[in-house]
Amino acid sequence: MTSIPIPLTPRQRWSALILLCLGELMIVLDTTIVNVALPSIRADLGFTETSLVWVVNAYMLTFGGFLLLGGRLGDLYGQRRLFLLGIAGFTLASLACGLAQTQALLVAARALQGVGGAVVSAVALSLIMTLFSEPAERARAMGVYGFVCAGGGSVGVLLGGVLTSLLSWHWVFLVNLPVGAAIYLACRAMLPDTPGQAHGQALDVAGAATVTMALMLAVYAIVNGNQAGWTSARSLVLLASAAALLALFVWLQARVPAPLVPLALLRLRNLSLSSAIGVLWAAAMFAWFFLSALYLQRVLGYSPMQVGLAFLPANLIMATCSLGLSAWVVLRFGIRPTLGAGLLMAALGLAWFALAPVQGQFIPHVLPGMLLLGVGAGIALNPLLLAAMGEVNPEDSGLASGVVNTAFMMGGALGLAVLASLADARTGALLASGRTLADALHGGYRLAFAAAACAALVAAALGSFALRPAAAPPATLGGAPLAH
Repeated sequence: MTSIPIPLTPRQRWSALILLCLGELMIVLDTTIVNVALPSIRADLGFTETSLVWVVNAYMLTFGGFLLLGGRLGDLYGQRRLFLLGIAGFTLASLACGLAQTQALLVAARALQGVGGAVVSAVALSLIMTLFSEPAERARAMGVYGFVCAGGGSVGVLLGGVLTSLLSWHWVFLVNLPVGAAIYLACRAMLPDTPGQAHGQALDVAGAATVTMALMLAVYAIVNGNQAGWTSARSLVLLASAAALLALFVWLQARVPAPLVPLALLRLRNLSLSSAIGVLWAAAMFAWFFLSALYLQRVLGYSPMQVGLAFLPANLIMATCSLGLSAWVVLRFGIRPTLGAGLLMAALGLAWFALAPVQGQFIPHVLPGMLLLGVGAGIALNPLLLAAMGEVNPEDSGLASGVVNTAFMMGGALGLAVLASLADARTGALLASGRTLADALHGGYRLAFAAAACAALVAAALGSFALRPAAAPPATLGGAPLAH
């Protein structure tokens, strides 16, 4: 990607990066901080078990649906403008969530939060790629971005517990107000107000409507697949409708003069492959995080606090590797070897969980898998994002960021739904055969971990052998040239 550098000094660029990452951190935190507060929200507002899922699903629907559109709007109307709009929208929606006294208001405000979060996530990555055009600086900047993405989820779990216990569930949303306001004001002062790289092109309204609706229908079908049944009429109709809208979207893109997604962009090999890798990797990682917590609690008998402590080594290592090691390894060995090695280590970590016994012990059976996943995930995100964005023209950078984020989001939702369903089916079959509950649960989780390991292994193979070598100019780190 040949970026048009934004005229800032190095110190201003890194200060801007911190602000962009803080904005992204606020979005990442929100995906986990709310989960801790769900029992309190249910008791206070009178949600049922069925209706409570909409506190999460309303956010996921709009977040997944608006990623592509948010990224493209940044290309058309200015990334700074859209980033500020996203931060403002997310912050105001957080205020509405925090003040909500009815179920309907909370769910509606969560949907608005998802729109703001989608815009921030899509535009932040594009802005970072534009701010940092030199390969070594870009690798380090992406490492900081990866650190935020890797560590934010665990911070959200801890912060959600503290706020809900000491104050109330309202504060898991209200805490966003001072943070969002500070980020908004600082970004107004520090980020240059440049026009969008695709400024002057018309917005493809029909394309925006069809792809947004298609993604929202697909997300809804996926997150409700286990509850409604994957072969139920509702699930099949939703998935068929999403597929039909996607087909209509592609047909429109081939015929309108200024398409929302130029089909030539989807023919970029590294972007398409990176998106496919992102789907597989997110499917494996989301399922691991969810199912391993259940394995520790329901099979090994861990308390919630012990589960949190068990994840601490993986989270710390993941965050540390993202911040420092990943950038160094990319600069020393190149994108493909780093990505392949990271995903292979993640696959081995998942395989370790798949081999853990029903009477497993933490140090021999849990910790090694946690460490492998921490290192593997920590060094893989940076090269994956660099590979995805490396061939994209500046005028399409926001859109490409939306494509990558959509791949992660859809892959995570689909992987969690499918692998959780696989585990449930295997557990049910083992219970029917007369196995104890612990043995049956263990058998279901082992099968899901093995399937997740296979997904990560396929992703590692694609990253190692199918990606095109980077075409960036040489850069040095301690005298060593940037390898491809």
